[in-house]
Amino acid sequence: MANLPLNIDYTGKVVVVTGAGGLICGAMARAFAYSGAKVAALDLNEEAVKKLAAEVKAEGYIMEGYKANVLDLDALKAVHEQVLAELGPCDVLVNGAGGNNARAQTDCEYHHEAWEGCKTFFDLDQSGVDFVFKLNFQGTLLPTQAFAGDMVEKKAGVILNISSMNSYIPLTKIPAYSAAKAAISNFTQWLATHFAGSGIRCNAIAPGFLVSAQNYALLYNADGTPTARSHKILNGTPTHRFVDADELIGATLFLCDDKAASAITGVVLPIDAGFAAYSGV
Repeated sequence: MANLPLNIDYTGKVVVVTGAGGLICGAMARAFAYSGAKVAALDLNEEAVKKLAAEVKAEGYIMEGYKANVLDLDALKAVHEQVLAELGPCDVLVNGAGGNNARAQTDCEYHHEAWEGCKTFFDLDQSGVDFVFKLNFQGTLLPTQAFAGDMVEKKAGVILNISSMNSYIPLTKIPAYSAAKAAISNFTQWLATHFAGSGIRCNAIAPGFLVSAQNYALLYNADGTPTARSHKILNGTPTHRFVDADELIGATLFLCDDKAASAITGVVLPIDAGFAAYSGV
């Protein structure tokens, strides 16, 4: 068994992870497999999840990779049928697909500091804003519609959504992403209430600042030095560091376990290296 932050046994459980072609959700999918689960790794990038599944299976664990568009309910239902046939009904759903888009962010933090040619709030691309909202919100709602029916039939199951610290206090430059993640936190509580009598728990984690391919250019200059934005983040974080993707694994395994977290539902758990606790003074 691979080294994991928690010794939780998911043997016999079928875990579906969307966005598993990415860094964070790929690590989550791998951790569930190492914990004994039969994992369905879903992503629009079929090559990435097939590669991940092949690596995990070569280590002796169970994972299948599936191409899935989280914005296409019919396609998700078709994938659900594949998962049912190959792995069984879903016990745990991790809604990890999401992200930002440059078309939905401003160049300046404050409008009064805008310079000539900079993209301001008034220049935000409507299609970019629509894409960010759909990817994050509908990209969570639609997979839940496709897979949570298995849990309703069994009167047992867990849904874990991926929110963000942006959902508590929005970050400058990224209004659509911050608002979309706030919607995820609200939707998590809604699902927890809606399915409370059906034996289904629903929680979310809210990661703090991670360095990824999506935000690398915001945090580091071309020469590898931290940007001014990075300095602001680190100076506003009492531990003076970013969060590592692997540091999300312990909370993920804990919240999705029916024994360890049996009474926890409707919770959004910050994992932010202390960012939200620090006043700056």
